[in-house]
Amino acid sequence: MSAQITFFPVGNGDMTLLELENNINILVDCNIRGKADNGNDDSARDVATDLRGALYRDDDGRLYVDAMVLSHPDSDHCAGLRNHFHMGAPDKWVEADDKIIIREMWSSPTVFRRANKEGFKLTDDAKAWATEARRRVKRFREGYAPADGHRICILGKDEDGKTDGLSAILVKVGETIRSVNGDSSAAVTARLIGPIPDSEVGEEDEDTFTKNNSSIILNFSIEADGDPEACKFLTGGDAEVEIWNEVWEREKDNDGVLEYDVLKTPHHCSWRSMSFDSWSKSDNPQVDEDAFSALSQARPGAKIISSSKVIEDDKNDPPCIGAKEAYEDIKNCTDFYCTEEYPDEDEPKPLIIEITDEGTSLRQEIASVVIGSTGIGATTSTKRDHGSR
Repeated sequence: MSAQITFFPVGNGDMTLLELENNINILVDCNIRGKADNGNDDSARDVATDLRGALYRDDDGRLYVDAMVLSHPDSDHCAGLRNHFHMGAPDKWVEADDKIIIREMWSSPTVFRRANKEGFKLTDDAKAWATEARRRVKRFREGYAPADGHRICILGKDEDGKTDGLSAILVKVGETIRSVNGDSSAAVTARLIGPIPDSEVGEEDEDTFTKNNSSIILNFSIEADGDPEACKFLTGGDAEVEIWNEVWEREKDNDGVLEYDVLKTPHHCSWRSMSFDSWSKSDNPQVDEDAFSALSQARPGAKIISSSKVIEDDKNDPPCIGAKEAYEDIKNCTDFYCTEEYPDEDEPKPLIIEITDEGTSLRQEIASVVIGSTGIGATTSTKRDHGSR
């Protein structure tokens, strides 16, 4: 199969699946909303069925993702986690529940620490993620060998020695992840850009230490047809203007770190990710030059995706019409898409970007989407084998 990125229509939320040409997959966030999940909201896409149809089963018959990233613990980034993903040791998986195994978690202790300090009340799904992350770290500290369903990759060194002794599973900001679930031939690497460590920002800059601004920021390099950088995909959770301003100051002289072929707009196309001014209250809100520069490092033919509600010409934020217009003005950006508007707002469907050594393209046969064991976006002529591996 060719490599591809699927953006699910989940309103103002995030849920993105990277599928690599060697069949390894990475899920970034989930927002499987309750009403859509239990059939009480016909207007919301059943993304749980979409996701399950894109996944493989292992030799024990369990659906799985090779890795899952939680950018930060907002409900619109982890809703549905307990209902659809197995939490706990994999030998406790229950066939009747048929939940998805997370072979490797990619998690940041920094964002949870800052959320607690901020007084943010975690949802039950966020608490479940944090509990499972602690279980996996504890198992590592006890000396058990790495194994599917137990692995964890810690993104970002934490303060006060909390990540001491975890060097084998720790990736520091500025470093590159080179394996997925222990597989170094995964046809992808990921540069960790955020959360920015406490030590790099003055204590007076309290806005930098909020939950949103502690989002995991990753720039994936996805291989296709022998090209290790066939597609660069930049994703940053809900990081706001303070962070992108700091990121630009740190990375502006480092060639390629912020370049992308596909950008998922931070915070659901929010104006607050590129401006210190309020979109609804300022008479003439201005884009912050440094934050905009950080988000403008598009390679030729770049595509920008807003994982958000329909974008209206109004004072709402997010999504924000002003942010959309700014993204559309980025040099080299050829396409801007909103997940709840694709292919139309009356019936949004998963938006799939295919990746080859010639670049990225929008999968056109989405209108004939088939859900089930043949995978998302498959037609009778493009079915993929989803047997166990």
